[in-house]
Amino acid sequence: MLRLRIASLLKVTVPMPVWMKARVGLPLLLLLFALGSSARTADHSFAANAFKKLQSLQGDWESSGEHPSKTNFKVVVADTTVMETLAAHGMEEMLTLYTVDRDGIALVHYCPTNNQPRMRAVPPSDDVKELVFQFTGAGNLPELSMGHEHKLVMRFEDENHITEEWTWRKNGKDNVTVYHFVRKGK
Repeated sequence: MLRLRIASLLKVTVPMPVWMKARVGLPLLLLLFALGSSARTADHSFAANAFKKLQSLQGDWESSGEHPSKTNFKVVVADTTVMETLAAHGMEEMLTLYTVDRDGIALVHYCPTNNQPRMRAVPPSDDVKELVFQFTGAGNLPELSMGHEHKLVMRFEDENHITEEWTWRKNGKDNVTVYHFVRKGK
């Protein structure tokens, strides 16, 4: 103690003995590691639960009203991917693939306009009621001003009702199309 007081009065740095560094540093390092890994585990479980919710959509769905359409969800590739095939009235068929991506869900949308927007959603909790997919890039899209799907909000109303809000962006202007799907046969 006297050594530290003298060092502080003289403004001299006294190196901490190695045994003291290990005694203080190791427990601190272990605590930080444990906190970090438990947060990562929680984030990954949120994504896993969100993906289970997507898998539970397997089957045929219909939407009537302003935007009549049909969609089908199918679990593929050893249960690692959900494939959605959307046939909207007056449009060519579209395909969207969903998969777990670290702490979130990634999608690739194969559009009749021949571009492939990529989006990602990170579930905020274990109780997934909504996934908000944000644009992260696209294949075959030379300029962002060209028309492309830019956002998807998927709401899980209950086991037989979902809502999809697709945002089409062209020249910086957004147009939202909403589909209210009901599980076929329910």
